[in-house]
Formats: sequence, C-alpha cells, structure tokens
Amino acid sequence: MDSGFDQWERVTPSTVSKLFDRFSPSWWIAGGWAIELHLGRCVRDHGDMDILLQRRDQVGIQAYLAGWDLYVADPPGSLRFWLPGEYLHRPIQDIWCRPKPESRWHIQIMLIDVEDGDWVFKRDPRIRRQLSEIGLESSGGIPYLRPEIQLLHKAKSPRPKDEVDFTAMLPMLTNEERSWLKSALSLAHGEHRWVAKL
Repeated sequence: MDSGFDQWERVTPSTVSKLFDRFSPSWWIAGGWAIELHLGRCVRDHGDMDILLQRRDQVGIQAYLAGWDLYVADPPGSLRFWLPGEYLHRPIQDIWCRPKPESRWHIQIMLIDVEDGDWVFKRDPRIRRQLSEIGLESSGGIPYLRPEIQLLHKAKSPRPKDEVDFTAMLPMLTNEERSWLKSALSLAHGEHRWVAKL
C-alpha cells in the first residue's frame, strides 16, 4: 500500500464536529488545532487533524466509521489495515482514517488511556488529570484538549510548528495552567527549555 504519509486533506474543526455529530462518547480535537480553538484565531497552517478518544471507545469509532479506510500505526510508525473487531492495546495509539482508499487521509485518532477516572499521560504515568478536566469547548461548542496538556504532548522533541504553538499560547496561559505545565514538563523531561519561559 502507498501509505502517503504526507497526503492529508485539509479538515477543519467544524468539519470534524459535523462528522462526529452522532458519535456519543467523548472526543476532543488535539494538536495545533486545539491551540487555535483556544486562542480563537489562526496561528499557522496545519497538515493534519488529530482527534483524542478513550481507548475503550475504539470499537465504537470503528463501527461509527464503517465504510471508511482505517489503518493502525504500529510503533514506531508502520501502517497496517485495522481488522474489523480488532482491539488495539498499548502501546498502539494512532488510527489513520480516510473515507476511501484513494482519498487523502482525513483524521488521525489518538487513543488515550484512562485509569480510575484519570487521563494518564502516555510518556509518564505519574502525570494524570481527571478525565472531566482535560478538555474545554470552543465558543461554537467544539470540544478540544486543554492547551497546557497539548503543549506537554508537543514538548518531547519540539518541531518548528510546536515552537510556534508554544510561543502563541504562552502569554495566554493562566497562572494555574503555567504551574501545571511546568510541573509536568519537569516530571516528564527533567530539564526542558520551555520551563524557564513559564
């Protein structure tokens, strides 16, 4: 299969909201789009669309997107067809989705793990947050990942676009958000250049 890793359709948050309109489990827009939803303005161009979903809801999304071309990203990054009814265990977390095999990729679903009602950070299980607290809603009612949690995800090896998102979001972070992010960065990465800026 031609994976076409760089072949993405430009999908907007409003398009995703319409697509997921009848999907009842919780979901959140993530990535750079989450930053823009929080800021309420455009920051940069986007190459893909990331959606967070609880791991337990993967069977539901597979059924909901019946007829779509769905692929699993096996670590460290090879794509394979997602078999009907196949349950994806850790460390698998990414599902690539497009309407048809000949289409460009539309969305990337990222599975998150939840324990005792807490979201658990994939890179350090010491970092947790009540699941009910990881998301916010845009003025248009679109759910998205909180900015401080999104920046934590971007911090491992920041790419230029991640630096753009951090710089845009930094002056808008509340004291509580800064404090949480600083603590989480220190736990997950020890010395991190973003800590000094917080």
